[in-house]
Amino acid sequence: MYKLFLVCILLFSIPTNASATDPEKKADKTGTIFGKVLDAKLNQPLPYVNIVIKNAKGAISTGGISQDDGTFKIEKVAEGKLIVSIQYIGYKTVNKEVILGKGNYIINLGNILLEEETEGLDAVTVVAEVSTIQQKVDRKIITIGKDLTTAGASASDIMNNIPSVNVDQQTGNISLRGNENVRVMIDGKLSNVPIAQLLKQIPSTSIKQIELITNPSAKYNPEGMSGIINIKLHKNTQQGFNGNFNIGLTKEIFAKFNSSIDMNYRNGKFNFYGNYGNNIGNFDNFGNIERLDDNSRQDFKFGNNNKSHLYKVGVDFYMNDKNTLSLFTNQNIFDGRGFGNTLINFPSNTSQSQLFNNNSDNNSGQYNLAYKHKFNDEDETLEIEIDYNDFEQNEIANFNFVNFSFPPNYVDNVDTERNQTTVNIDYVKPVNEKTKIEAGLQALLFDSDINYMSTGQTFSSEGDIIPTPSTDFEYRRDIYSAYFTFSKKLEKWNYQVGARIEHVDETADALSIFNNNTTELIPFKNDYFQVYPSAFLTYTASDKNSYQLSFSRRVDRPGLQQINPIREWSTPRISSFGNPELLPQFTNSIETNYTRQLKNGSITAGVFYRIIEDNISRSVRIDRTNIPAANAILSFDNFDNTSAFGIELSSNYRPAKWWSLNGSFDLYSQTQNGITEFINTTDIENATEADIESTKTEVTNVIWNLRLFNNFKVSKKLSVSLFSMYRGEEKGIQFTRKPMFMVNTGLRYSFLENNRATFSFNYNDIFNTMQFEFEADTPFPSFGDFNWESNTWNIALSYRFGGGKYRALSRKQRDKNTKSGSGGFL
Repeated sequence: MYKLFLVCILLFSIPTNASATDPEKKADKTGTIFGKVLDAKLNQPLPYVNIVIKNAKGAISTGGISQDDGTFKIEKVAEGKLIVSIQYIGYKTVNKEVILGKGNYIINLGNILLEEETEGLDAVTVVAEVSTIQQKVDRKIITIGKDLTTAGASASDIMNNIPSVNVDQQTGNISLRGNENVRVMIDGKLSNVPIAQLLKQIPSTSIKQIELITNPSAKYNPEGMSGIINIKLHKNTQQGFNGNFNIGLTKEIFAKFNSSIDMNYRNGKFNFYGNYGNNIGNFDNFGNIERLDDNSRQDFKFGNNNKSHLYKVGVDFYMNDKNTLSLFTNQNIFDGRGFGNTLINFPSNTSQSQLFNNNSDNNSGQYNLAYKHKFNDEDETLEIEIDYNDFEQNEIANFNFVNFSFPPNYVDNVDTERNQTTVNIDYVKPVNEKTKIEAGLQALLFDSDINYMSTGQTFSSEGDIIPTPSTDFEYRRDIYSAYFTFSKKLEKWNYQVGARIEHVDETADALSIFNNNTTELIPFKNDYFQVYPSAFLTYTASDKNSYQLSFSRRVDRPGLQQINPIREWSTPRISSFGNPELLPQFTNSIETNYTRQLKNGSITAGVFYRIIEDNISRSVRIDRTNIPAANAILSFDNFDNTSAFGIELSSNYRPAKWWSLNGSFDLYSQTQNGITEFINTTDIENATEADIESTKTEVTNVIWNLRLFNNFKVSKKLSVSLFSMYRGEEKGIQFTRKPMFMVNTGLRYSFLENNRATFSFNYNDIFNTMQFEFEADTPFPSFGDFNWESNTWNIALSYRFGGGKYRALSRKQRDKNTKSGSGGFL
């Protein structure tokens, strides 16, 4: 029998009686089928359930999916004897036979109860064979199937396979629609662990869904121009003791190991879970920069030896049918060892070099307490959550120079402490079956203290050589906000309007201490009040066609790296500093999407437009302390208002039973403004400050990206995949990045009883074409490239144990929105 989706579930038929309510003769001989899907044990609505309608011969004629409240309505169904198949991953399929015809053109299936798949299915989690993409009213949902988990060992590895998402392979920074001003959340919660570090620790097999919330509603914190990337992890729903173990090895130049284990014990009113994951290995980076003004060449090679460990333990306590209490803690330990060598060659056959090594250790903890209360109407809920994060890091960096007249060797020592406390109160009230209101309060308190000490030297304003001053940078930001949303359904229309009111109080003090015991204090304070409205409109023209329109106002508050006046990093030719007086930028965004359901898949197209106020961008200027050497300083500043627009196209389609593909195309344009400086003389060696000129640079950047992921099912146990990606040229204030391209391939094989074990192999960047190649005009004309270990192979083994055979009392299901916890990482 033809299946719409290849899922690991058993077929189960439950006979039912359909009710006929339309005795009139239908001229077009089509009717409507509707109903509501519920979890049989928890009596909770199930969203995104596949409703497949087949004719008497078993051929698929039409279908749809259930809404957030579990309801579905499929119109213009051709008359005849039909089979309505209700399919959901992890649940038994329900098939209902109905007859749609004369006197029976409107069929109400009523409440359809789905039972969890337990008998004969011992998996801890049931993962879809093939990834799918769904466009909802305020987000795009990518359900991660086995095809994408084969693509890489960690969350960081598979992010480049997600539409509109890119990962900078040099820094690990993640961007959405070409912009790094995006908030990354794990199960709806922020973490103090650096995102680049965290994504490398989450196994790809732990990810259930990735939500791209490009226009978040007023319910969400308004930070991030591009919106929110929310990574939802699998949560065990099995009774008794269960677990999953993963181990993997990745190698090109150096070997990198990763492993994870997650365990769960569920019994009666309690659910206990614990997890551990690690990522250990050496990483290699290399490249070169050639400057055309002095014909010098800078070759560099950097490496890292990193060890990271992530732990989580938690418990859910289901006090009764109306009250749930949950508690968990995450602990992260990171040990990093960096080393590097930069060699500069000049036309005169002279050379200079910088040797670099650093030790960076950080520990962080997260402590979360959540309470949920259901009223008599179980859709009316009150949630209270308290979340506390702390982070400590110590970094020691040694710089040694050869053939440099200045500076001499020096050591930088940076100690960082920061903590964040978040308190949320959320209330949901259904006014009736078609109307709902949501309201809430939030307090977000952030505090950071960075101490910098150096044995280095610098120049005074008079040109004298003096020791580099020590700096203590304290930064505090308190945010208090309230939100309200109202939503209503009107037959084929569905709308939601809301607003978030926010008060922000920021203070920063940069205290510099010089060797003669003199001090310099640079204070900064910013206190502002803002309203962030949002609106969403959905029109469902038919079961196959739907349209969405949305608007929101958001803010990009400068990050610590952007405001920290302490030197972030340095090479012999360039240094990076933050700007403590940087102001937030605001973004007004509007977007529209169209979704078309096909017989064997779906396609989504969208357009967005943004107006950006007080645009934050890079400033590149000449280092006044070393003008003859023509060194540069990178920082940030606020510029004039600008705009951006883009289009997106994505699809998941199954051309044949053995072949499925996910494809996406996105194109976006943004105008960037920045300040650049250059030396207006050909005699660089004798340049003075009078030779420095500055100019305001405006760059209009158009970028397009293309991704295509193919999965081929060779047999029930073996499948292979092929992924290709093209990233178009990108122009920036500092440089122009050349196009990037790569092709990956992999295979997956399942074995042992009930496919408990899975072996996977993948080979990334098989043509070794992935590199960061660039050209620059300011502040100095140059070109170069950066390279990393992209041409890698990876082997991984996953094994599930336990089986949920102990039939204890069912626990109540936690709320399925982005604030729910997980039995996985974070």
